[in-house]
Amino acid sequence: MRTLAIALFSLCSVAAAEDARQLATLPAPAQEVLRLEMLDNMAALNEILSLLAADKLKEAAEVAETRLGLSTMGRHRDKPFEARPGPNMPPAMHAIGMDGHRAASAFATAAKSGDRVKAMSLLPALTSTCVACHYSYRIR
Repeated sequence: MRTLAIALFSLCSVAAAEDARQLATLPAPAQEVLRLEMLDNMAALNEILSLLAADKLKEAAEVAETRLGLSTMGRHRDKPFEARPGPNMPPAMHAIGMDGHRAASAFATAAKSGDRVKAMSLLPALTSTCVACHYSYRIR
């Protein structure tokens, strides 16, 4: 077991050293706001999945729209510019984020209507934006 742990640690160390993702150089305050936002996004996705498993589509729609959807855009505009992630991101990174907001709202619309099949078919479009961004960009 110890050998497996050492091997996994070694693989992780090599992977970290060869990180080919683009560095998005955000000011430190924007990095912290983005980090907290990403943690909340993961919690929101988990809540959405839990609600879907409990067949609570309307509640899942509410979480998707209020925590991930288009209605959340601009929530940092009251912060100083250096603490606002969006305007400090590379344009392509920002575009992926915008696609994520749109995908969350599209999912929310379908879930709110009660169309479980359509809502479930739209969920991968949302999670794909998360994957695309996290596989393409890093802030450290």
